[in-house]
Amino acid sequence: MIKAKRGTKDIFKDEIYSWQWIEDAAKETFQNAGFAEIKTPIFEATELFNRGVGDSTDIINKEMYTFCAPKSDESITLRPENTASVVRAYIEHNMQRMSPPSKFWYFGPMFRYERPQAGRQRQFYQAGVEMFGVKEPLADAEVILCAVDFLDKLGLSNLEVELNSLGCNECKSEYRNSIKEAIRPYLDEMCDDCKVRFEKNPLRILDCKNDECKKVLEKINDVIYKDYICDNCKEHYEKLKSYLDDLNIKYIENKLLVRGLDYYTRTVFEIKSTSLGSQSAVCGGGRYDNLVETLGGMPTPAVGFAMGVERLCALIEKKQAPMLDYYIVSTKPNEAIKLAQKLRKEGKKVEFDLANKKFTKQLEKASKTANCALILDEEEIQGNFYSVKDLKTSEQYRIDNFKELL
Repeated sequence: MIKAKRGTKDIFKDEIYSWQWIEDAAKETFQNAGFAEIKTPIFEATELFNRGVGDSTDIINKEMYTFCAPKSDESITLRPENTASVVRAYIEHNMQRMSPPSKFWYFGPMFRYERPQAGRQRQFYQAGVEMFGVKEPLADAEVILCAVDFLDKLGLSNLEVELNSLGCNECKSEYRNSIKEAIRPYLDEMCDDCKVRFEKNPLRILDCKNDECKKVLEKINDVIYKDYICDNCKEHYEKLKSYLDDLNIKYIENKLLVRGLDYYTRTVFEIKSTSLGSQSAVCGGGRYDNLVETLGGMPTPAVGFAMGVERLCALIEKKQAPMLDYYIVSTKPNEAIKLAQKLRKEGKKVEFDLANKKFTKQLEKASKTANCALILDEEEIQGNFYSVKDLKTSEQYRIDNFKELL
């Protein structure tokens, strides 16, 4: 028997209704805030992610599904995240000429080769938003508000917003060098991944979950918590916090929050659940003001976030299949299918017996799947009426006009 590959799963039966509900909630929340849906290809030129995500990240070094296109030397990669793809689309379709802001949302599969665990698959789904063209911190606040509103719509509680500012490129460079010099004497005590990060992007060390690396970071707290961002970045950060205060969005400042992607500048944030254990982040994002230029576009400020749908599914109340409006109970399948067609054209959810089951078995099926049983047998056909049984109250009544069924 051929089975699904490790790190992938089939989503169907009862589980699919939770997924559909989350996607519907995303569509409503994001579009109500003026974000337009975008669907990008699931594979892109490998260079897009190498340049966009950064070669010091675990995604580039360990996790990408990369292959050569058939009959070609072109390197193709299944998208490991969607921000770089949306930026590519933004540049390719000359959207920089549009009046800002340009606002997009998406929902779809991503691919990373990593150890499967609860809430994390090799093919996984993300919902997210991206906003281009606004440098003011009000855009950051709008994006965070959009994330919070979406999670509220899902009915989630026990959530914490963590916030930090990495500063602009100049700020980051100074801070990066300070962290590197402070860590250098303890480099032998750190994990192999952090030894690589030390050369490529020392700030990623701050996010390491290894216990020995955490002990090293405790030794350099004075450097980590130094106020290093420039006046412009500080003003941006203070304004953002003021907006969040005005919106009654509670947050915790976390100087160790750097996010796992190289393109972030200034604002970074995560929303975490206290119900998920160590893998607690359900949303992560921030500002990436240099990425559009890095990928060949004009300098353009941008900010966004992404959420893991699998983790959202683990947190929400499970959804059940929507009930049918009617289940047609009949021993006349030719009449049942014609009636089902008419009702479906009027927007009703209708099913009927396809297996020629006995009348009692059909009623049993109706009681599990529908709000009402619509009885259509010889008596009803000859008398040109319908018998309807309300399956919640067990009340049965007669309807003489088709329009009364609608």
